[in-house]
Amino acid sequence: MPTRKSPRAPKAPPARARTSTVTSAEAQNGLGEIIGRVATGERVIITRYGRPQVVMLAVDEYEALAGQESVDLAALEREFDELVQRMQSPGQRAVAEVFFEMSGEELGEAAKKAAAAKGV
Repeated sequence: MPTRKSPRAPKAPPARARTSTVTSAEAQNGLGEIIGRVATGERVIITRYGRPQVVMLAVDEYEALAGQESVDLAALEREFDELVQRMQSPGQRAVAEVFFEMSGEELGEAAKKAAAAKGV
């Protein structure tokens, strides 16, 4: 019965990996040599028409980057809402809710009126 390898834990990316840039033509003609450089930790940026298009990096570095946790935007939104609520007194909270419920156009008009009242 064949044995299965356990997945490797991703390594942290090198602190100061060397980065070089090659054109797409150079990459096409020298792919083997570039793969060798990338395998030793170098990052290679491949350009097309003078603009960066692709970055080649070692598998360990890729796995470390891909394995990072993604941001839970819903949790951040809840945290922000809770923070705003803690900072507001009941009267201020009611006024803030009015502003949050306004459309962008309504909010813009309210800002214009407030600026005009201040003489701005």
